[in-house]
Amino acid sequence: MHFRIGVLSDTHGLLRPEVLPALSGVKHILHAGDIGSQQILDDLRSIAPVTAIRGNTDTHGPCALLPATEMIELAGRFFYLVHDIAQLDINPSTAGVDCVVFGHSHKPSFEERHGVFYLNPGSCGPRRFNLPITLALLEIDAERIMYRLIDLTHV
Repeated sequence: MHFRIGVLSDTHGLLRPEVLPALSGVKHILHAGDIGSQQILDDLRSIAPVTAIRGNTDTHGPCALLPATEMIELAGRFFYLVHDIAQLDINPSTAGVDCVVFGHSHKPSFEERHGVFYLNPGSCGPRRFNLPITLALLEIDAERIMYRLIDLTHV
């Protein structure tokens, strides 16, 4: 049985209309900060439960009250959220983390280091420079975590 997670970051107050259908069927949503408004979290919660952290631009309003980091267990896997990977304050390998989720750079990436996945879903908010508009989906089963980048640039 698969457990699907939607992962996004850096919405900066803009929840594009194509984001909600892309998240259809997810059982949980992770937002790695720079949310921009409480309304975005409310809209995401209409799809699935949301775990979110604040980013460097979430300096006022309800988003400023979110934690800077968060550890959550989903489908037997541990996810650690931090907005800027340069501010990672734990050793994920020794802390039992399966996947570190981060944002800030708006550049999507997914890699494995020392048995830990590092996922930046990119940004699905306002376009920045020439970077794509993206989010990620994770499928978890008993054996593995599978990653898919969803490019919304031309949707």
